[in-house]
Amino acid sequence: MKNAIKLIVSCGALAMAGLAMAQSAPGGWAPPQNVLQLSASGTVEVPQDMISISLQATRDGSDAAAVQAQLKQVLDAALTEARKSAQPGQLDVRTGNFNLHPRYNRDGKPAGWQGSAELLLEGRDFARVSQVAGRLDQMTVGNISYGLTRESRTSAETQAQTLAIEAFKQRAGLLAKDFGFGGYTLREVAVNSEFGSPMPRVMAMKAPMAASADAPVPVEPGKANVVVNVSGSVQLK
Repeated sequence: MKNAIKLIVSCGALAMAGLAMAQSAPGGWAPPQNVLQLSASGTVEVPQDMISISLQATRDGSDAAAVQAQLKQVLDAALTEARKSAQPGQLDVRTGNFNLHPRYNRDGKPAGWQGSAELLLEGRDFARVSQVAGRLDQMTVGNISYGLTRESRTSAETQAQTLAIEAFKQRAGLLAKDFGFGGYTLREVAVNSEFGSPMPRVMAMKAPMAASADAPVPVEPGKANVVVNVSGSVQLK
């Protein structure tokens, strides 16, 4: 998790409008002259520091109440065990989906009931989360995903925003010079951010993976890209 932060800056000009002398429009209104539209972006690559593990239990039978009672028993037991290691921010425990629906045979007639229950383990303490998931052998691992904590994302967005704004300013100044102007003034600007992973880090099993007794679930986080885009227009002067 101590990987060096990788900073990437990219930018590009979108369009140049009105560098030539504008003609007056009907009614006396003249369109803006010497207006340059451009965009720039700043990207910060940071290690993913949040993990989420989904645990599932499924049951089926001829009686809906019995299936529901079995799922409730499994979920209650798993909750009790997981809460022993819970710690806000490090390991948070919450229930997920709880479903119960009829099962049909090939003739389309009711043949029983099937249900599932979900328990979610989330936090920044990867070792704690994976160890608890391994202890809950009454449930199976259905999905493992990674992300960024709010603090990490906010910090990365601040850095990426600084990079994007600086790239926007440098690009605007360079283009103004290339077009024969001495400088520019800012007309309007929009700033937005986006989040993504350089490589997919979601592990979704085709079939549930059983957790062996007390063995931690193997986990390996990757990195995420936080991108801030700056777009707008400047008045060349």
